[in-house]
Amino acid sequence: MSRSVVEQPHGAVVVMAKAPRKGLVKTRLRGAHPPCDVVQLSECMLRDSVALVRALPRVHVAVMCPRDDVVEIAARLPAGVHVVAQSGTGLAAALVSVFEQFVPDFRRVIAIDSDSPHLPLSMIQSAFAHLETNDVVVGPTEDGGYYLVGASAIHPRLFDSAPLGSCNAFDALRASARGLGLSMGLGEAFYDVDVLADLRRLAADLRSEPTRAPRTAAFLASWERTAGARDDKLAG
Repeated sequence: MSRSVVEQPHGAVVVMAKAPRKGLVKTRLRGAHPPCDVVQLSECMLRDSVALVRALPRVHVAVMCPRDDVVEIAARLPAGVHVVAQSGTGLAAALVSVFEQFVPDFRRVIAIDSDSPHLPLSMIQSAFAHLETNDVVVGPTEDGGYYLVGASAIHPRLFDSAPLGSCNAFDALRASARGLGLSMGLGEAFYDVDVLADLRRLAADLRSEPTRAPRTAAFLASWERTAGARDDKLAG
């Protein structure tokens, strides 16, 4: 068997992202922490998410973002990371763009958000396995959304009626797939970081296992030390 065949990617993972800017990322954490800290947190999570999927063997890694964010995001990531612009606006358009752009070259394609940098690699590997016997695969979040969606063909109508970013997003996507006659494999339920309770849960998990998302873990640890020092000063 030739070297080129051995090293051929067996799929692609695309991280969905927006450029870390005040007021545009992690908006549901607004008021809980200073805007500049939320921006830095968002960048750490994005970089950890990209590092996570780059650890997968024989998988093409890319980041998809709004067209105006491509240059800024590329500058924040390691050289060689494929950053591409989505077509249209909004998350539904971005997801359609993922499969339109990557399925022709890589067949099995998985999109993940950048809000789950602590996601176990085994869950992404399991998603690829689901695509061997299903049209689509979805990783549901515990709050009713989903952290991962994958397909091995282009289904442009799949996201037409899915209220992305809501607590009904997973149910709507499953109903849409059923209406299109698509089989769906389900990944293990997990959590992503949308609100303050999620962030506290992530901080606790990363205190125990910081290597799961090292940049995010270091930033959250620094955050907690600063908050503790401030509280001690006020108490004194």
